[in-house]
Amino acid sequence: MTVKLPPVRQAVACLVCLAIWLVVTALFVGFRPEHAVLALLLAAMFFITPQSRRLALALLPFFVFGISYDWMNIVPNYTVNPVDTAGLYNAEKSLFGISAAGSVLTPNEYFAIHRSDIADVLAGIFYLCWVPLPIFYGLWLYFSGRRGPYLHFALVFLLVNLIGFAFYYVHPAAPPWYVAMHGFEAVPGTPGSVAGLEGFGRITGWNVFDGLYARNSNVFAAMPSLHSAYTLVAFLYAVRFRSSLLWRWVLGIVTVGIWATAVYSSHHYILDVLGGIACALAGFLLFEYVLMRIPAFSGFINRYKQLVS
Repeated sequence: MTVKLPPVRQAVACLVCLAIWLVVTALFVGFRPEHAVLALLLAAMFFITPQSRRLALALLPFFVFGISYDWMNIVPNYTVNPVDTAGLYNAEKSLFGISAAGSVLTPNEYFAIHRSDIADVLAGIFYLCWVPLPIFYGLWLYFSGRRGPYLHFALVFLLVNLIGFAFYYVHPAAPPWYVAMHGFEAVPGTPGSVAGLEGFGRITGWNVFDGLYARNSNVFAAMPSLHSAYTLVAFLYAVRFRSSLLWRWVLGIVTVGIWATAVYSSHHYILDVLGGIACALAGFLLFEYVLMRIPAFSGFINRYKQLVS
């Protein structure tokens, strides 16, 4: 394989951006082995061949999403505004409460005492899809030559995340499992919990969620539920760009399954799920019907498309 280096300006820009990311992460978040692996992967993709360089540029929205999520640890949202622990709980009970045994329960509390092995396994399967499936759909668009639709999807995926992250700072909120385990007092540094997803690990022997949630350093980011937004964004673009019927069915079923799992597993209230849906729709509509009608922005998207085509 012949290595074809990028233009000097692009090479310098790539190295400077990687250096800034790694230095800021090491100083303010904490350097982990996966940071080095990702940096080396990005550098290799950017420098080896024009094809790999185009793919690296195309994947930038997803890399920026990951970095933004990581960098929220620099200034935790619970240091910016008070954490909502009781407000959402009481609103959920008022709007969606279920009468049982002479008392009113939130849907999360109801499902916590009405569980089934089948539901536990399905919940785990659906929740494992929340990021991988949208990314796989994006890669399918990219490698099938639909670079324009791919960029629209990838950039809206990033935009929806940024909207959600901003709301985490405006309104830090505790998830239902936190209230069930710790009450209404917000304690910074409380470790994450698999909550209702424990059944998946118990039944299958695959404790993947333990590792994922143990590394969640900020549990006060429940509203909106971005779990509920990601596959919805992919579904919206599968419909908009007339992807195959199989893609639309898979994304539609998984999206509804994730919404149900979010509540069943006590990771989110119904209100959080509705917030995630609103986030996805807001990002989609803002991008397609506001930003894309601004000549400078649509011109940027066209230039970006040329870079990755």
